[in-house]
Order: sequence, then C-alpha cells, then structure tokens
Amino acid sequence: MKLYNLKNIQEEVNFSTAVKLGLGKNQGLFFPKKLPVISQDKLIKLLNMDFLTRSSEILSIIIGNEICNFELKKLIKKAFSCTTPIIVPISENIACLELFHGPTLAFKDFGARFMAQVISFLNHKKNEIITILTATSGDTGAAVAHAFYKMKNVRVIILYPKGKISELQEKLFCTLGENIITISVNGSFDECQDLVKQAFQDHELKTLIGLNSANSINISRLLAQICYYFEAFSLISTEQQKKKLVISIPCGNFGNITAGLLAKSLGLPIQSFIAATNSNDTIPRFLNTGQWSPNKTISTISNAMDISQPNNWPRIEELYKRKSWDLKKLRFGSVSDKLTQKSLKDLKKLGYISEPHAAVAYNVLKSKIKNDEFGLFLGTAHPAKFKHTVEAILNITLSLPNELASHIALPLLSHNIYPNFTILKKFLLQQ
Repeated sequence: MKLYNLKNIQEEVNFSTAVKLGLGKNQGLFFPKKLPVISQDKLIKLLNMDFLTRSSEILSIIIGNEICNFELKKLIKKAFSCTTPIIVPISENIACLELFHGPTLAFKDFGARFMAQVISFLNHKKNEIITILTATSGDTGAAVAHAFYKMKNVRVIILYPKGKISELQEKLFCTLGENIITISVNGSFDECQDLVKQAFQDHELKTLIGLNSANSINISRLLAQICYYFEAFSLISTEQQKKKLVISIPCGNFGNITAGLLAKSLGLPIQSFIAATNSNDTIPRFLNTGQWSPNKTISTISNAMDISQPNNWPRIEELYKRKSWDLKKLRFGSVSDKLTQKSLKDLKKLGYISEPHAAVAYNVLKSKIKNDEFGLFLGTAHPAKFKHTVEAILNITLSLPNELASHIALPLLSHNIYPNFTILKKFLLQQ
C-alpha cells in the first residue's frame, strides 16, 4: 500500500511507515494513493461473510501484501473479537448502529485496538521502545490506553482538557498506570491537539523518544473503522438494503465519517452521509458558506465533539476530489445543547436510552431523511459514560457496566500542565 502526504505529495510511504510516523512532513496527513473498488460479485460474497472474516478481506484489499493474509487475520481477530456492532430499530425508517460494545464502551475501540496490534506486530522484531502521544476529547484516551495497556516496549502519553471530559471518561483511562501516562491540560482539546502537532514537528523529540500518534490522524485507526460500515449494511434487512441508505455520524475530528466515505469509495452502496456536529460547527458553516472560519471551542454536553478544527477534514476534501464527488451533496447540520436534550427525550419516548453524541446524529438524521430512504445514526458511546448528564436530562437512574464500575473508586494518576509546548517537551524528556 502506498500513501502520500496531503501537504507534500512528493512524500510517499508504505502502510508500515505511515503507521509508525502518524503524520508526514509539515503535519501532513497520509492518504491512500490507490482507491480500490470492489466488484459487485465480490461485494455480495463479502456481505455474506462473518464480521472478522469480512474485515480481514477488506483490509487485505486496501493494505495489500505488506502484511500477509495469515498475519492480518490474527491481528484482526485480536483487535475485533471483543467488539460487536449491533443495530437497534428506533422507528419505521430509522435505526441506531451501536458501536460501543467493546472494552471501553466506545466506537474508538475498533481503531485503537487494530492500531495497537499493527504497531506490536511491526515492532516485534526490532524490539524498540516507542512512545504513543495522543490527545483526547473523551473516548479516544480510554480506547488507546486499554489497547496498549501493559504492551511491551510501548509507552502511551495522553493529553486531555482538564474538566472538559466526563468523570467516568476520565476514570476509565487515568487510573491505569503502568505504561499509561495521562496529562490534564488547562485548556481546550484544540490546544491539546496543537501540543501533539508541535511535538511531531520537533525532530529532536521525535528521535529521542520514538514518537508515534494514536489519534484518528493515524491511518491504521481510520482503515479499521471502514469495517463496521460493511457490517452495518450486512445487518440491515433485505427490504432496508433496497432503500437508499443514509448514515448520520456525530462528528468531532471527522475520522469516523472519513472511514464511512472510504467504505462508500470501495463500493458499499451508501446513498449519503450526514455530518452532524454540536455547536462547534466549523464544517456546517464551511459547507454552507464556503468560508473556513473556526470559532473558539465551546464546551457542550456532547464533549467528545468539542473540536473547532477537525484534523481529518483535508482527507474528506481529497477523497471528494479524487472520486469527482460533489461536496455540496454531503448533508450536514449542527445541534445545540437544548436540541440535544430534546432528542434524548424523544428517543426515550420511542423506548431507547441514548447519550448526547448519538442524540446529535439522530436529530440531524430525522430532519434530513427522505421518504424513500432508510437511516442509521451511530451510537458511539454507552449512555453510562455520561451517567450524570443522561440521568439529569431523562430523570432516570443508570446502572454502571462492569467496565466502568471497576474504575470508579480508583485514584486519578494524571499530571497537570498548562498548554505550553516547552513544558510538555521537558516533561516528555524527563519521562
């Protein structure tokens, strides 16, 4: 598999190098040079396979022979065996694709666990110590931490905005210790993300600590997420498959929707995607006006989406350009906290308990779906991860799943810094 740097097309790397580097020169994202298309006959065969077998086939088509089929199947089995997508009917033409049935109760388990297995495989023979540096607005931190927890020769450092993720999100990854180091930053997620970008541009730092990224900017995480869109299509009924499929995605860093668009590029018959954001609406405003004007990040109850400068957007623009798709046909919408709360209540009336991020996706889907379409909105996290918020809005009591209950009483092990790169660099070198 060959990939090129979106900011320097002369920089071409293979899959292994892209995974290890995370970012290219000038903080450029890596993008596949070849966009394969699956034939109709092959697609039918794929959709009749089980999730693990199909995922191996799809990723083999994309990655090529860099990782042999036998090894790739082993990696996927380790990564995906404890994560199962489920579809829950909501109304006649709308259902939720639940992606939170993994060890950290969030869709990020798919990408993080696959990336961890790939890095472990690539690093096995070299026996080098590498440092995973990432920023999280909520769920990425836990998924990455648990995916790499106690993994030999891998140190993980996670930055997150202090006081701006839920208590349970924080407990899930800031209580592990061992090879997991967490840092609360007195600032926004965008500032955390900027610190990570600066670290990757510091050649001395990269060399001394063997720096790698685990954000959705890492191509391995992105490719893994393609697989559950194929699973979603295989799970809906034949009658629903005959309708035009529309998928609404709660968007923060826009990695999830990028993966969905890549699934469509491969040949999966998805009519349209909906980019649903909260009040951090840089992309909806851009699609509406053509003007790129990020505002200061606003804190909302859908905190994992509190991102004003989504990293993956250049990949989406590149894909639309490469496929000659019309970007104006990408549906979009932004949802206030007030409307998010209303959507949570509407879903409860329909017999479904959700959480703020999925509620945002449901709200926009309900307003955009047409009569001849069948709609899926993504359930990206378990409601219990936002226990206090959901309970207050819906006037209910949520029980804690074991994955959360086992961490709630543990002490936080996080360090704290101001959003200053000099401070971060000194800390990383000391560690």
